[in-house]
Amino acid sequence: MSNADVVLDLKGLLCPIPVVKVSQAIKSLPVGGVIEATATDPGVLADIPAWTRTTGHELISIERQEKLINFKVRKVK
Repeated sequence: MSNADVVLDLKGLLCPIPVVKVSQAIKSLPVGGVIEATATDPGVLADIPAWTRTTGHELISIERQEKLINFKVRKVK
C-alpha cells in the first residue's frame, strides 16, 4: 500500500476516536515513523491538522476522495 510504518483503518469512527487512535499509535513509533490512516468522519479534516500543530508532529498529507479521507502523519519528536 505505502511506505507507512503503521496503517490505521478508522472508517466508521467518529470524533474524537480517530485522533485518539492516531495519538496512541504514534507513541510506539520511532522518530521519523509514519502513520497512514483512512477515515470517514469529515471532522478529521480539521482535527488531524489541529492535532499535529499542537503535538509538533508533521502532517505529510491529507486528502478527501468522496467519503474517504486519507492522511499521513510523521512522528517528529
